[in-house]
Amino acid sequence: MEGSGRLVFVADLDSPVLDDDDRHHLARVLRLRVGEALRAGDGAGRWRPCRLGPEGVLEPRGEVVDEPAPTPALTVAVALTKGARPELAVQKLTELGIDRIVPVVAARSVARWEAERGDRHVLRLRRVAREAAMQSLRPRVPEVTPVRDFAEASALPGAALAQPGGGPPTPATRAVLVGPEGGWSDEELGCGLPRLGLGSGVLRAETAAIAAGVLLGALRQGLVAPVLGAEPPRESTA
Repeated sequence: MEGSGRLVFVADLDSPVLDDDDRHHLARVLRLRVGEALRAGDGAGRWRPCRLGPEGVLEPRGEVVDEPAPTPALTVAVALTKGARPELAVQKLTELGIDRIVPVVAARSVARWEAERGDRHVLRLRRVAREAAMQSLRPRVPEVTPVRDFAEASALPGAALAQPGGGPPTPATRAVLVGPEGGWSDEELGCGLPRLGLGSGVLRAETAAIAAGVLLGALRQGLVAPVLGAEPPRESTA
């Protein structure tokens, strides 16, 4: 999304209306004044220029722009952790342009989001993603999926396991699975997925997720070149 100006998401671009929380944020936190330019988006890549009218009314000032989705779509799957760390990971992955974020229950996950509790956590993460997309002027809000188990996450196209000692990402890497701080279990390591290294140190789960997002995004944007002929190591089945 080129140019300057704040971004807000609305339900209808033909008749854009701010919800109460966004109106309060623009007026009381960001202190936007009547007449200032901003963009109204639908969270799915479409937006239009507007100006802020009296009493927080959005006044369209141009046609709808439909930005194409970046390709290939990128996914980071993150094992559940306690506290606010999943929110930090989602916030930063959104800013980095990751398209899908998958909360995962791994064998050594300490946190367990089950039933209604899990639904509440996922809704919170979706709100974090929406807010981060607006802050970073990203016209597409990433998908935050319901909680998945390891088998579902490991079946993602182009998936690799983040693991110390792993190799570099390749052009085929489309999804990275980040384990809990206790590490992957032997069974999970034996799933046959290639292993992706994120550096020589031991990273917290949210730091590893952010590092994976940086690598995937930089490769997609051409900011770094893939290592030609590289093949991330896999668990031997011999």
